[in-house]
Amino acid sequence: MARPFPQDIVRRKRDGYALSDGDIRFMIEGLTDGTISDGQIAAFAMAVYFVGMKPGETAALTRAMADSGRSLSWKLPGPVIDKHSTGGVGDKVSLMLAPIAAACGLFVPMLSGRALGHTGGTLDKMDSIPGYASQPDIALFRKTVSGVGCAIIGQTGDIAPADRRLYALRDVTATVESVPLITASILSKKLAAGSDGLVMDVKVGSGAFLPSIAEAKGLASSIVSVARAAGLNSRALITDMNQVLGDTAGNALEVREAIDYLTGKRREPRLDTVTQTLAVEMLKLGGIVDPAAKVKRALDSGAAAERFARMVRALGGPADLVERPDRHLPKAPVVRPAKLGRGVVTQMDVAAVGRVVLALGGGRRLPTDGIDHAVGLSEVAGLGEAIGTTRPFCLIHARSEQDAAQAEAALKSAVRIGKAAPRSRPPVVSRR
Repeated sequence: MARPFPQDIVRRKRDGYALSDGDIRFMIEGLTDGTISDGQIAAFAMAVYFVGMKPGETAALTRAMADSGRSLSWKLPGPVIDKHSTGGVGDKVSLMLAPIAAACGLFVPMLSGRALGHTGGTLDKMDSIPGYASQPDIALFRKTVSGVGCAIIGQTGDIAPADRRLYALRDVTATVESVPLITASILSKKLAAGSDGLVMDVKVGSGAFLPSIAEAKGLASSIVSVARAAGLNSRALITDMNQVLGDTAGNALEVREAIDYLTGKRREPRLDTVTQTLAVEMLKLGGIVDPAAKVKRALDSGAAAERFARMVRALGGPADLVERPDRHLPKAPVVRPAKLGRGVVTQMDVAAVGRVVLALGGGRRLPTDGIDHAVGLSEVAGLGEAIGTTRPFCLIHARSEQDAAQAEAALKSAVRIGKAAPRSRPPVVSRR
């Protein structure tokens, strides 16, 4: 039987036809071995973005991507449960969540991604820790998960390699928001990593890839249904992204906030709610009884902070990072307040705030771009918070005064200041 031409498959999808399992597997195999060009894969992604996929196509795409490399299996004395977020500005939840879950008896082999669009990437945050091996070999990954209970790493070259290439192309071709592509990207990694269960954090709001509740519910339903069809027990939470999550945005700054959270130095209330709610859902999937009390105990006793420290040490980072973060995390040479006026923060274009961090150097415009881990925003005010002469909107961490001035100007366009506090939305909006 003659091999199909990639352009014919792209054309069929472009014209609104459902693709066969064979068509989809052919495209993913060509993506993996390099026999199909970046241009053809980008065109395929764009066609999927505009036309969509039927549930069966999405499931076939997920299976093909999961099968594109090595699949792991675990023999551990506890449930293997993972979590994934669709990404947001200031979303450092994974950094706290994995060690919390490990301290409660779960095993968390967390494969995370890099910055995508205006959002930060968990892997880039971990890369701001000196010496941390964010892409270790499989042997070290296994040893860390079994010994510590958690490991936050990037995809190794042989776990769902098709997703690595497609993920990078989505970032630079404006196809990030496609529900079928998001679903397949997330689940292919989780299936290949051998998880027993998955809790999804689907962000909604101005800083999310899917700004409307309807879109977020559609993605949550897609992920849960495809995951369960593949034998992966799954739940999804829809959480608010109409303001920065926590009070930092930027890689090293977010690591510092995560350490402060785990050690109890400070826990921003919305970040705390999202983190503990997701942790409870993970424990429920793992069959852990009295999950809320166990999560609280893991935090208050210091057990979660200790797991984070052990994970960092096991993967090559500083042994005293938790005790002395300022000694190790990079710092920007310029730190200045962003003075946006006087009043109450009434509205925030969170995607625009994320683009400020990107423009400072904290994200990527191209897959090959480097990242400045030190830059970003700290002490970010939330909706309803009063700002003025003594309380700026945030502190800008920049490489130069010019960069800081440009960031302040961009923030003035992204944030609205008024007299009355807006109606608040709960951090956890819905469940699926």
